[in-house]
Amino acid sequence: MTGTEPDKNSAAHPEANQGLARSLFRASLPRWGGGRYSLSKLFFNFYLLAMGSFVAIAFTADFVISTAQRGITDDYARRFMRGTITLIEDELFRHPRNSWQKQIEQIDDKFSYHLDIVERMTLDKVLTAAQVSKLDAGDIAIDHDGDVMYHRLGTSSKVLVVGPLASSRNPELKDRLPLELRLRLLTWSLTGLIFAIALWFWIRPVWRDLETLRQTARDLGDGHFDTRSPAARTQLFAPLADTMNNMAERIRQLLATHRELSCGISHELRTPIARMRFALEMLAETSEADERERLWAMMEADLDELDQLIDTSLTYARFEREAPAAHFSSVHFAEWLSDEVDAVRLLGRQLEVNVDATQLPENLYIDLDRKAMPYALRNLLRNAFKYASKKIQVSAELAGEQILIHVDDDGIGIPPEEREHIFSAFTRLDRSRDRSTGGYGLGLAIARRVLELHGGNATADAAPLGGARFTLCWKAHQ
Repeated sequence: MTGTEPDKNSAAHPEANQGLARSLFRASLPRWGGGRYSLSKLFFNFYLLAMGSFVAIAFTADFVISTAQRGITDDYARRFMRGTITLIEDELFRHPRNSWQKQIEQIDDKFSYHLDIVERMTLDKVLTAAQVSKLDAGDIAIDHDGDVMYHRLGTSSKVLVVGPLASSRNPELKDRLPLELRLRLLTWSLTGLIFAIALWFWIRPVWRDLETLRQTARDLGDGHFDTRSPAARTQLFAPLADTMNNMAERIRQLLATHRELSCGISHELRTPIARMRFALEMLAETSEADERERLWAMMEADLDELDQLIDTSLTYARFEREAPAAHFSSVHFAEWLSDEVDAVRLLGRQLEVNVDATQLPENLYIDLDRKAMPYALRNLLRNAFKYASKKIQVSAELAGEQILIHVDDDGIGIPPEEREHIFSAFTRLDRSRDRSTGGYGLGLAIARRVLELHGGNATADAAPLGGARFTLCWKAHQ
């Protein structure tokens, strides 16, 4: 067998398909950092990201606020220092201009910050154009970088320099920056510590949920499809846990359906194949025309049986694998029921098949899926054709909000203990195991799936005619 050929034994060995599903599931699992990802690493990475973002936002906000308030601070500083600068200016103007340098040195000893007098032309490279403009207008120019104030003395070329304010002669102002820095560091340290504690208590249950989900995924990858993830401790992972549990349940159902179909089909295939092999052997040994015709007819019947088995199995698998979306449309119910019965009436041969819609309201319209619902009704009719003796009665009624279709036959009926079991796939009653009535036990299973698609159910009971009654029931949307 080449690498491209399908495994001919896969239908008879569902364990191989389960192993394939397990391998595919394992391949789809995430690689948690090479297989290990610790709580401390997750905490550290998240802490750096969150705290770094917080610090960046805080410093950016501080810079923006400081820039916006600088104009207000400058105006306050000018008003605060204007009186002092005016007093110094008046004191200097009481002396000759050539003695101002000596006078400023004497006054400088009385202040905690430095005082000096410089020439106006020396400040062009020190101050900005806006600061120079204020200086020439007689206002106070403030240099924030050097923490210095400049004021022109009258109309002279001399400029009074006040500062830097945080000089060695002002220990309080000198120590102000380190003190503010220490306070900022302490504040940020406390903030970081409190944030770390809060983050730890927040991320710990998150990590536990992640570990639980990882363990559940590992168990599912190992083929334990009965494993379910416990309820998540955090709302963050609750939807993910529910989704994983639903996925696991769906995989389990698909594997069970596949196993059921594989075992059932492999069993059902043996009989027609064995008959065809026997017919071929007989065909090779006989030369009689009538016998050859009979054997050809037997093989054609067996081929029809195989074709019907495949078609029915595919239909059942489609409903089991993924229930198709229902497409409802409104139909005149009595006419629809009559047309569907007429479509398969010929299969009943000599049986009397009646339709009774007298219990339905006149001009009753019902919403149903016109593609799926015929599957259910026709399968019930085919089942009745196999077991009825003479008569089949199809009736419908509206009971409250429920619409009911009854298919009754006058056959041998169904024991009460078997009435629910017969809706399982590949299930037949003991009296039909001799294959005299045919069938594969899929028709009733398909009927129930169709009714579940409509939000209803298919049930079995005793019929007034003495045989079996099958009922399709769903909510009537008029």
